[in-house]
Amino acid sequence: MKGVVMAGGKGNRLYPLTAGVSKHLLPIYDKPMVFYPLSVLMLAGVRDILLVCNPCDLDNYKRLLGSGANYGINLFYITQLEPRGIAEAFILGADFIGTDCVCLILGDNLFYGQGLSTTLQRVNSVAMRGATVFAYPVNDPSDFAVIILDSHNQPKSIAEKPNSFQSKYAVTGLYFYDNQVVGIARSIKPSARGELEITSINQVYLERGELRVEMLGRGMTWLDAGTPERMIEASEFVRTLEKRQGYRIACLEEIAWRNGWLTTARMVEIVNVLPNSAYKDYLVELIEGNQ
Repeated sequence: MKGVVMAGGKGNRLYPLTAGVSKHLLPIYDKPMVFYPLSVLMLAGVRDILLVCNPCDLDNYKRLLGSGANYGINLFYITQLEPRGIAEAFILGADFIGTDCVCLILGDNLFYGQGLSTTLQRVNSVAMRGATVFAYPVNDPSDFAVIILDSHNQPKSIAEKPNSFQSKYAVTGLYFYDNQVVGIARSIKPSARGELEITSINQVYLERGELRVEMLGRGMTWLDAGTPERMIEASEFVRTLEKRQGYRIACLEEIAWRNGWLTTARMVEIVNVLPNSAYKDYLVELIEGNQ
């Protein structure tokens, strides 16, 4: 399984914050936004990850994340010259994906919940044929693609940002696909706004009878940090949980260490060169067995 983080686009809804920096480098409480989707892929057991970004942001991402070695992953980069849609990631990353399955996550999405890692790894293990999307109940579905289910909770149709209340289940920004997705991405046509839509890909899988829906229930949280209000909500959510529980959400070094991708000796090397900060103190406590 290969992983793709879609961190391109202009971030217009966050202007002027995004006039000089990618929105995915903006903070969600105590970490850059991009840490959160990366952590989801790592929790799913994905180690080969492609980050799609704008050309002007490439150096900043490389400065932040490097080769991924400090997080026990292999990180690759490719640029999207113009915002031509999420689905273009599969075309740009075709050589990277090769003959593998692929999991794509949007760079402004945050997932958290008891059993999340187990759920992700289970979906990863069965993602050899077809596609799996994650559905989450929301009060206002008009900002999202929604999935309409039949009486047996099987996907019946998908509606992109519907004006009327057709379903309460939004399609989140996390998708698992088999290798067919590359060819499908190449075959779909741009939408009215000139972009290759991820919903168009999901529609193809739906018509083939190969679309599965994984429901995220009450024990899970999904946040889309694409607007100033939602960035604040996401930051408050992370701050509250970290302060109350003492654990850090989306701490990439910790995930890699607990996954066995970094030895304790390697963790010590990494932590020793970090600047003095609460983040470093947390990792030191982990190593010393206090967490």
